[in-house]
Amino acid sequence: MRGILIALCVLGAGCATFQPKAATTEITLPSMFCDHMVVQQQKPVMVWGKAAPKAKVQVTLASRSASVRADETGAWKVALEPMTAGGPYDLTIKSRRATAVIHDVLVGEVWVCSGQSNMEWPVSLVNNAEKEIAEANHPEVRLFTVAKKVSGEPLDGCSGSWALCSPETVKDFSAVGYFFGRRLNEILKVPVGLIDSSWGGTPAEAWTSRPTLEADPDLDVIVKRWDDTIAKYPEAKKQYDAALAEWQKAADEAKAKGEAEPKKPGEPAGPAHPHRTSGLYNGMIKPLIPYGIRGAIWYQGESNAGRAYQYRKLFPAMIQDWRKNWGSDEFPFLFVQLANFMERNPDANAPSAWAELREAQSMTLSLANTGQAVIIDIGEAKDIHPRNKQDVGARLTQAAWEIVYHLEGAVYSGPTYESMRVDGNKVHVKFKNTFGGLMANGGEPVRGFAVAGEDKKFVWANTKIEGDEVVVWADDVAKPVAVRYGWGDNPDCTLYNKPGLPASPFRTDTWPGITIEAK
Repeated sequence: MRGILIALCVLGAGCATFQPKAATTEITLPSMFCDHMVVQQQKPVMVWGKAAPKAKVQVTLASRSASVRADETGAWKVALEPMTAGGPYDLTIKSRRATAVIHDVLVGEVWVCSGQSNMEWPVSLVNNAEKEIAEANHPEVRLFTVAKKVSGEPLDGCSGSWALCSPETVKDFSAVGYFFGRRLNEILKVPVGLIDSSWGGTPAEAWTSRPTLEADPDLDVIVKRWDDTIAKYPEAKKQYDAALAEWQKAADEAKAKGEAEPKKPGEPAGPAHPHRTSGLYNGMIKPLIPYGIRGAIWYQGESNAGRAYQYRKLFPAMIQDWRKNWGSDEFPFLFVQLANFMERNPDANAPSAWAELREAQSMTLSLANTGQAVIIDIGEAKDIHPRNKQDVGARLTQAAWEIVYHLEGAVYSGPTYESMRVDGNKVHVKFKNTFGGLMANGGEPVRGFAVAGEDKKFVWANTKIEGDEVVVWADDVAKPVAVRYGWGDNPDCTLYNKPGLPASPFRTDTWPGITIEAK
């Protein structure tokens, strides 16, 4: 019969960790299966849960239906045939003695939004927040926030629920995710489901599975370090409790005397720490698998900036890890390059861990179906959380137009370095992704270029735009060998393409950076 698939049950006994949103005496579903959910169009619709052991379960969504028999633990999983965008529909799960019905199910585009605080940053704290919230009536955009959870073992369920996008629901949701999804909905005219799984201050290794980290000696050092921390935690906690009791006594005495209290001791890192290796993958990513998604957007890196060379391996390993575990080798993965931040340094030779982290991010574009949103122009010197999340979401969307949806005329990138050639004391730096030409934002000459000779000493360069090239030179460098652009924590750089997207920072040298030994 058309539309019917018989699926094998492959879930194991670990399914008992589900946080049910739809349940009967016999059927239990993960929290993602609830009213207002969005399922991914044009891909098999994966549905799974728990029922009575060996019970026959039938799942129906619109004209699609599939049945399966639960295993001896009651676990089951089915795959419905792909559907086109539409809805609303009811999703019905039946066994002999029970029925669960999920209402208002839409079919459209589903994206995971993950990373650290700049992804978690809510709409209520962005520029023009009041206006953005008041206008956030988009019933075909649905929001799901994964509850924060650290786990030492991979979990099969998480806490959360789907909600229609409204002024009431959007204010605490990821701003980057919302602005990305809102634009997708406007252009594609299909429902959009956004799954926010983020946690401020967290490093990429927390979002990567243990087997992937252990497979690379340069990443396994992180695993071993955390294993050692956790092994030592009981004794560290015992010492902390004793120190805390001493502090409390001293603080009470100081208060009675009208004196300042002493510094409170810091709690030691332990099993529940959000930096724990694989802890957030286990608790906040694994529970989403194998829910159908189009792809992921990612804003993270600040917490790994001190280990930028290691990030060259860690970041692509994490992306491939997610793809492998989702069973989709090349699902789109779009990410945000770190913004400009901290005080501007006038020294052309100033080292910068943030510049090295941006370089590591750009290197990850060697993976298929990846895209980078460059925001080197919208950061804030004194705030690691830029309030302009609208442009961040917009630039991620522009990357999606080209890489994912292949829309005609999409402009998805600012100028990116292609090659250089030396002619006397001048360097001709050629760019791709110029989309009609290069320009200096704010007027020529372009700022942000530095040039060095064989002594490896950089000086700020003179510049001139010639077509798709920038000619770079300095009177003090007779024989240039290397060029850098936008290389710094908060660089003053003004190169754009004609459509108005900024050039990505880069360097042509491979001289060792300050984070090369950091593990």
